[in-house]
Amino acid sequence: METHRGYDLGALDLFYILKPLADHSYFSKTSRLLVELNRSLHHPKLFSEYSEKLSGEEKKEVLDTYYFPYRNSVENEIAAALQEGEKVLHISVHSFTPSFNGLERNADIGLLFDPARREEKNFCALLKKNLLVEDPELRVCFNYPYLGKADGFPTYLRKIFKENYSGIELEVNQKFSFHNQMEEGLKQTIFRGIKNSL
Repeated sequence: METHRGYDLGALDLFYILKPLADHSYFSKTSRLLVELNRSLHHPKLFSEYSEKLSGEEKKEVLDTYYFPYRNSVENEIAAALQEGEKVLHISVHSFTPSFNGLERNADIGLLFDPARREEKNFCALLKKNLLVEDPELRVCFNYPYLGKADGFPTYLRKIFKENYSGIELEVNQKFSFHNQMEEGLKQTIFRGIKNSL
């Protein structure tokens, strides 16, 4: 639980800073060591090596208690907004470990999106521009350290909502997180960058 595998260090702290920018917001404190809320049901890493040992009935209970309530709440909120004729921009907040398998990750912020979806691509280009206006030294990368089309909650939601939905995953390097708090200056930079991109 004290490692990046237990939770996204600093992500919830950043979420609270960004929350005023959103019409609706959801978060979960469920550890991926129990169940990975950002993975689809078919994903082999849905359960960790610890929870994989649970019985079928216990896994069902975990899904019914933690997985479905969170994901269904988000999905239902998006469906309601789209039904009202609105467009939805969904920003999912995460953080990533500075090095993985001995390799340093050369980014401060990653913006994950589906390159085939024009509105996602355009928003991320604008967001990167505005982040660099705030701090020209930032290393902002597209679809790094993960691919925006890889299995994730926004990837699933794109299949459900084919129009007027944009799903962006905001990934921040955990080197900026101290005692699970994201560095204050970076939080304000991200806040202003997103605000100026809306």
